[in-house]
Amino acid sequence: MFNINENMLQFIDFTAIVKEAWEAYDDTRKIISIVDISAKVSTNHVYRVKFEDESFIIAKLSYYGKFEHFEQDHKIIDVMSNNMPAPFENVLARSLMKGNKLFIHRYKTDVIDAWVIFYRPIQIKKRSPRRLNEEQIEKFAEQLALFHKACFNIRKTLPTSSKSFKTDIHALLQYLETDDGRYEHRMHENVIREQCNLLLQEFEVFRHSGIERMPVFVDWNIGNFSIASTTSFKLFSRWDYDWFRMSTRMMDFYFLSRVVSNVGDRTAFSYYIGPLMEDRFIRFLKAYHAVYPLTGNEIVFLKEVYRFFILNYVVKDGRYFFHEMFANKLQREAFEIYLPSIEKEFDADKLLKALNL
Repeated sequence: MFNINENMLQFIDFTAIVKEAWEAYDDTRKIISIVDISAKVSTNHVYRVKFEDESFIIAKLSYYGKFEHFEQDHKIIDVMSNNMPAPFENVLARSLMKGNKLFIHRYKTDVIDAWVIFYRPIQIKKRSPRRLNEEQIEKFAEQLALFHKACFNIRKTLPTSSKSFKTDIHALLQYLETDDGRYEHRMHENVIREQCNLLLQEFEVFRHSGIERMPVFVDWNIGNFSIASTTSFKLFSRWDYDWFRMSTRMMDFYFLSRVVSNVGDRTAFSYYIGPLMEDRFIRFLKAYHAVYPLTGNEIVFLKEVYRFFILNYVVKDGRYFFHEMFANKLQREAFEIYLPSIEKEFDADKLLKALNL
């Protein structure tokens, strides 16, 4: 895993890597343009690759995490795109195959280890409003419940994944044993260890409650899904699979709480725990629960899902996933605000009572 800073990035020609990847895939179709259409907030790059015949495909280039995890995730998503039942059979973007294999190009030097995958363009219908009204919250909840149920029903048909709560948290603890880890987290090492131990203890309790893993996309925001209409709110398409994993469905709920929050979905990167306690999220949970019932153990574990998100995606991998200025801000807030707020603000009893659990 490479820790690439902003100074190193300016010397890397990412479009050349994309071009090399396409030539490895099919050198008979000539590229006339490669346009960066990335959101500009993370270390992942997304490009529109246009050909001489005016057709185009989407290329994703990543150097976040491990190649093996990137490959595993996209193999699982590829099977999902073929196995999802109606009405979600066309919701996921499909990756390009070469022969009978998913095509992923790996570009590795002493400076960077990067991977490129190509997607067929996915149709986008309507964008979700930034702030949902109460009826839209309920319809969105019903759609996510049906989508989760479909994902759960095909779980046994999918390739295996080596990522888990435990492997990610143990990776963070192992990083603390290195010189880089001790230096980076010298001010907060004890806090990180304490939070990791709390999470691992609660995970063991949750794991023995019989919860099965299923595919979850974790990062839900209005920039990565579209709906059929603002009236029906039926899920039409979903893209951007940066945080995909096989885990409990509860991994999706923190970001879903942000989508339905009172302030609405925002592009500002702050991860306060507050949306999980809002009445609007309780409305979402009730509508979801009516379609695909939740258990008391799952609701209680939401607290640990939030803790995991902060420890894994902000503390452990923030410096790889987010651009430097976002990573620094989020990691500072993690120790000053996010982690201290868990015991103070999360109230499982409030959610359990609302769902009569």
